[in-house]
Amino acid sequence: MHAQAAEAYIVEELRRGLSPTLYYHGLHHTLDVAAVALELAVAEGVTDPESLGLLRMAALFHDAGFLRTYQGHEAAGGELVRATLPDFGYTPTQIEQICSMIMATRYPQEPRNQLDDILCDADLDYLGRDDFEPISTSLFQELTARQLIAGEYEWFQLQASFLAHHRYWTPTTIARRTAAKQARLDHILALLAAWS
Repeated sequence: MHAQAAEAYIVEELRRGLSPTLYYHGLHHTLDVAAVALELAVAEGVTDPESLGLLRMAALFHDAGFLRTYQGHEAAGGELVRATLPDFGYTPTQIEQICSMIMATRYPQEPRNQLDDILCDADLDYLGRDDFEPISTSLFQELTARQLIAGEYEWFQLQASFLAHHRYWTPTTIARRTAAKQARLDHILALLAAWS
């Protein structure tokens, strides 16, 4: 398989093809998820080069469906994987592993193995990070641009619900991010309680 060529291909497709109003789901998010996924994999003891390569490819393709659609982008991303990666020497089994990881990130997340767990946690790592505020603001702007959210109060309600129902999957991320994520939820609930 020609992983570097496949990586260069999808990064260029995302750079050229993603809507400029994908303030959250832009190339910067994909590259962040790819970096966090590999860092998490190492922390979780994944050492097999093939597994690491498939995880990285899944991370790079996990939001590629936004090139085609906003709703249902995970399935569209899987279609792109199936259409693209055979040309780079990926086997049907490898392609289905990548597609499975991508589909695991669909909310509510349903990971079925360690690599799924890692990609799911990498995708939403920011919920417990110091850069939560600017990243969440970019998602608010993206949803507003698509008229998918009415205003700030609805946004805070959505965030409170999302944070309350979200869970991390890997021991590493649970240890690193859960406390900060809970603090974000507490802050948002306090904002909503004081809203007038």
